[in-house]
Amino acid sequence: MMRPGYAIEYDVVAPYQLKPTLETKLIKNLYTAGQTNGTSGYEEAAGQGIVAGINAGRRALGQEPFVLKRNEAYIGVMIDDLVTKGTKEPYRLLTSRAEYRLLLRNDNADMRLTEKGHDLGLISEDRYQSFLAKKDAVESELDRLNRIRIKPSDKVNEFIQAHGDKPLQDGVIAAVFLRRPYVDYQTLMEFIEAPAEPLNHRVIEQVEIRTKYAGYIAKAEANVEKMKKMEEKQIPDRIDYAVIDGIATEARQKLAKIQPQTIAQASRISGVNPSDIAILSVYIQQGRIAKIDVQGA
Repeated sequence: MMRPGYAIEYDVVAPYQLKPTLETKLIKNLYTAGQTNGTSGYEEAAGQGIVAGINAGRRALGQEPFVLKRNEAYIGVMIDDLVTKGTKEPYRLLTSRAEYRLLLRNDNADMRLTEKGHDLGLISEDRYQSFLAKKDAVESELDRLNRIRIKPSDKVNEFIQAHGDKPLQDGVIAAVFLRRPYVDYQTLMEFIEAPAEPLNHRVIEQVEIRTKYAGYIAKAEANVEKMKKMEEKQIPDRIDYAVIDGIATEARQKLAKIQPQTIAQASRISGVNPSDIAILSVYIQQGRIAKIDVQGA
């Protein structure tokens, strides 16, 4: 050895021993966050820290727990990955880990999370009112563009043909016209009446994105709705999976190890197949619940 190097060694909590609130399953009122949960990176630690802190505070005040879902924030993706799948190496949050990343955009972070922040007391009233004004402006303009019709005219058709497209034969809804790749909001305003109140660039950005990607966003939201139904199906604590007939051995072992809280969470565990989920759902629905002693877990 020429000279000593720099290294840090630390123990970690097995992430599957945590609840989505980041409270440990075995020790009530103990919340953990950061590298001790198996993650690497300041952003990951900060994301866990705010969730753990919020939930510790809410527990002390006797309030309901706070959980971000996978379709609501990347923090929700990270925590769900940790508590459902665990990790064998330092976890970093990548956009590729999020199946709903079309909904988790940087431009709509305020739309997704400001309401929650306000409910938690983390957003000032001034900022909240500013957010509501922006939200109303976006919704109002989207509604307006879906009611206005652009009729064929020399001006419109000359513009369309200049971009190699076929001229209009019939009228077209303004929102549909905006979906054309060569049309942006400012260009659209050349063919229709502008809104009564000028819109700032952040509102215009939201209007453009939500209009141009409306079809893809609708598909993603439909998938979210399907998953919500599974999220609503709670799994009782400490089920004895060993007594459930028909579940594959690997699935039984992983379900017993992770102890998922919902059917949706169970479905995301590696090695748990749809057939295992179907059997588990019937077992719970019929009320055939056998529990194990926590000390034997």
